[in-house]
Amino acid sequence: MTATAASEESPWPVRTVARKIAEWVDRLGAVWVEGQLAQVTARPGTGTAFLVLRDPAADVSLQLTCPVSLVREGGPAVAEGNRVVVHGKPSFFLGRGTLSLRVDRIRAVGLGELLARIERLRRLLAAEGLFDPARKRRPPFLPGCIGLITGRASAAEHDIVSNATARWPSVRFRIEHTATQGGLAVPQIVEALGVLDRDPTVEVIVLARGGGSVEDLLPFSDETLCRAVAACRTPVVSAIGHEPDTPLVDHVADLRCSTPTEAGRSLVPDLTEESAHIAGLRDRARRALHGWVDREQRLLTALRARPVLADPLRALAERHTEIERLREASRTCLDRGLDRRTTELEHLRARLTALGPAATLARGYAVVQRVPAADADGGSGVVWPVLRSIGDIAPGDRLRIRVADGAVPAAVLPEQDGCP
Repeated sequence: MTATAASEESPWPVRTVARKIAEWVDRLGAVWVEGQLAQVTARPGTGTAFLVLRDPAADVSLQLTCPVSLVREGGPAVAEGNRVVVHGKPSFFLGRGTLSLRVDRIRAVGLGELLARIERLRRLLAAEGLFDPARKRRPPFLPGCIGLITGRASAAEHDIVSNATARWPSVRFRIEHTATQGGLAVPQIVEALGVLDRDPTVEVIVLARGGGSVEDLLPFSDETLCRAVAACRTPVVSAIGHEPDTPLVDHVADLRCSTPTEAGRSLVPDLTEESAHIAGLRDRARRALHGWVDREQRLLTALRARPVLADPLRALAERHTEIERLREASRTCLDRGLDRRTTELEHLRARLTALGPAATLARGYAVVQRVPAADADGGSGVVWPVLRSIGDIAPGDRLRIRVADGAVPAAVLPEQDGCP
């Protein structure tokens, strides 16, 4: 079909387009396809069975047609919900314009093959670090709201809600009901994970399902679901199956609970236990406080019993007495010093008096001074020299003789016979 073969002016009829599509599909070879049977319809009398094969990891399905005998020969393996591998050739039905796969062989996927695929996926995810304990987050101690993904009216929902409510009556849930097995389980669970992860009030998400066969739990070992759980920003708790059941999502989740009942007990603390714990802590705090008060009271009593606090004025009185004693000692020392200095001064005064000119004059000595001629009247201020030798005077010189009680004037007479 090319642009030159058909145009707006000369379009092809529907039959031509359908025939060309059928011719193109008919050139395709036979293929092997794996999937999960979502619907098996074998109408009596038609000889043809119609099946729907769904991809377990995506919302994609394919129509199958096969002889009814092929379905009967497959027995229980060809039933809704089973994983199968089919061999067929694509065909395009002109009358309805539908594409289907005409199947000539149907084989059930064995348990060993499923487990081998899960093991290969386990090693792949472990190598990428999705199982690393370092990336796991601890769920909150008391979440404000718990997101729960489980089947509608399932026993897992009842176990989780009843156990959590019994432990903490005010706990809140946001429940998203999804398929937990079959072809629709993975896309619905992934969508519910996104809804709860975007809700800011949801603080932890729980994936819950009761026990079942390996085939029933296959959605929880799906790669798409495991990566979606790893990408969640909200901590995810896995509560899938019973104790022996360990799907891959258990290793990716932040916390694994062996059963939904255990998840209900692990999500919230027990109100009775926490109340008892708080009461115990309160008693311990009260006892510790009372012990501290008693210890401080004993310390205060011991401090008050000390002499310095028992009689506070005693120390002041002792210091006052000491100050008075020091004051008297300093006064006595000062008086003694003054007396000693006074005595020394009197002695010095007596010595000066004894050695002074007045004392000498008092003992009968006199001081003779020659009166200069220029100071005969005694008003010129010229110093009068003291006579120390007879050679310093001449007849006619005027003298001044100082004695103890005054001074008398005198004159030098000329030498006379018989007098020097």
